[in-house]
Amino acid sequence: MAPIRIGALAAHFGRDIDRAILKITTIIESARRDGLDLLVLPDASLGGYIDSLRNPDVSELPPSLDIDGPELAAIIAAAGELTVCIGYTELKDGLRYNAAACVSGDGVLGSHRKVHQPLGESLAYAAGNRFDAFDTPVGRMGMLIDYDKTFPESARTLALDGARIIAALSAWPASVTDRASNLSNDRQSRLFDLYDAARAAENQVVLVSSNQTGVMGSLRFLGQAKIVGPGGDVLAKTWAKGGLAVCDIDVDAEVDRARRVLYHLEERRVDTYPNLLDEKGS
Repeated sequence: MAPIRIGALAAHFGRDIDRAILKITTIIESARRDGLDLLVLPDASLGGYIDSLRNPDVSELPPSLDIDGPELAAIIAAAGELTVCIGYTELKDGLRYNAAACVSGDGVLGSHRKVHQPLGESLAYAAGNRFDAFDTPVGRMGMLIDYDKTFPESARTLALDGARIIAALSAWPASVTDRASNLSNDRQSRLFDLYDAARAAENQVVLVSSNQTGVMGSLRFLGQAKIVGPGGDVLAKTWAKGGLAVCDIDVDAEVDRARRVLYHLEERRVDTYPNLLDEKGS
């Protein structure tokens, strides 16, 4: 494939769905004018995130949406030829999921439900149970939702399924136990960047990391949207403020180059990892 233009967004999104749709479609229109091929929006762009990780207010949860409903249909209509990854709260069979959809004007290309749940998130959401790659106009992709990227197995599963681009959509806050006065010095800020670089480098893929900014309840989000190359190098970044990190990259050429001498996926020694198949991890 030829080089593509990728954008990773850092921005704040609250509970107001109509306002979010207007904001997102405006961002999409601007991205299309600027020639973007892939735009990754934060987790919970439609309806916002929960207000606390320890004890979320279950009476004020984000509005839950149907993947085939009018809200995502509006994003699909705006997307046209642009591939867009967006986070929302999905309602399916009476359960609520922290979810993401990858869409274009052709419809839904792929979806993901957050698997790994921190602290009290299980009080608000059910957990997903799969990591699947899917084909898009910009190549084969997979998606992670914030805490998922803490676990190497998540991105590795997508890479083994052929994903060369991984979109990591986040509503990732500063530390709730040891908050720093400056976000750049926050422990979670450092971990957020570390996980982005590690997941890209260990799988030799392009990782596109978006995140919320601003405040929701007791949570202060980090921003730090970025695009990371298959060597773990940060190609573009927004830092803590809102903005769009943009990078032009030939994904296949860069991934192939990274894997030319050392190809991590093929050089694994799965016979020496028996505990990965042990449900108790022992």
